[in-house]
Amino acid sequence: MNKTSIYGLTLDGLTSWLVENGQKKFRAAQIWDWLYKKRVTDFSEMKNLNKDCIDLLEQHFVIQTLEQAVKQESKDGTIKFLFKLQDGNLIETVLMRFNYGLSVCVTTQVGCNIGCTFCASGLLKKNRDLSSGEIVEQIMNVQHHLDSQGKDERVSHIVVMGIGEPFDNYDNMMDFFRVINDQKGLSIGARHITVSTSGLAHKIREFADENIQINLAVSLHAPNNDLRTRIMKINKAYPLEKLMPAIDYYLEKTNRRITFEYILLHDVNDHKEEAIQLAKLLKNKRHLSYVNLIPYNPVDEHNQYQRSTKEAIVEFYGTLMEHGINCGVRAEQGTDIDAACGQLRSKQIKKNKVTS
Repeated sequence: MNKTSIYGLTLDGLTSWLVENGQKKFRAAQIWDWLYKKRVTDFSEMKNLNKDCIDLLEQHFVIQTLEQAVKQESKDGTIKFLFKLQDGNLIETVLMRFNYGLSVCVTTQVGCNIGCTFCASGLLKKNRDLSSGEIVEQIMNVQHHLDSQGKDERVSHIVVMGIGEPFDNYDNMMDFFRVINDQKGLSIGARHITVSTSGLAHKIREFADENIQINLAVSLHAPNNDLRTRIMKINKAYPLEKLMPAIDYYLEKTNRRITFEYILLHDVNDHKEEAIQLAKLLKNKRHLSYVNLIPYNPVDEHNQYQRSTKEAIVEFYGTLMEHGINCGVRAEQGTDIDAACGQLRSKQIKKNKVTS
């Protein structure tokens, strides 16, 4: 029998499963308390469960499925974890320290098929989706690391911006949100959670209909179709004519601000001309828009791209501000380690191939 991660069950899902297997409903709350409040890693540690219940859990579920393969620590406190899954695949998870709390960036897929030409995540094609349990367990492993340091720190913010396209693993992503947001579990507030999509228009509309307060970010990176298609092949399927109406639908439905992510690539998308085009593109939605300008972390395999100069970044920022577009330049984290998403995983896989 293949055992699945118990972290993949929502509280309602666990309750239903227990009742179907002859257990009392209240056991679900007890189990969640052990998992997310006391954070045990073995069912035998759940002292207020009877033996039959513990045996049942052990027959069907596991708590730990991820194995830490590599841990890189930056001078600024950023920690990048490389986790090995039960099937041998590798994923990345990143802990970042900010003045507002501790944020974890999680991965949703093994590899990525979106094909952004500047991104390390897409160097290795999608192998499979992660289960909701595997996504939750990334948070739990980081929290266990924090617990081991004895500083009483907790993960307070989540960004779903790791390897993969979250909206291409939509159902598992939504179950992940339900688990980490539940007040009886990790109780991470919806407004402290942000999910990023490369622009799957139909899923943006579906997400708008969820009626949840989780923040949405859209990886835009170019203000016109020609340039966006050149650097993001997803634009062939969802050009701006499809993407922007979906964003309008989201804004009208939720009245929540969207963040537009824009990686600045030297002499590619960082001219004043692109800044003006971007301002025009967002003009009618600027009251609910924020542009996050991101300095590029060079990737060896994408050596056609370089980081924009400081002068270009300043001019781009200034042009957007002059046109009334709220924007900022993202503070960099972990620049002294494999900062670009997917870089550590790619290097480790290459290393394994060389040594095997």
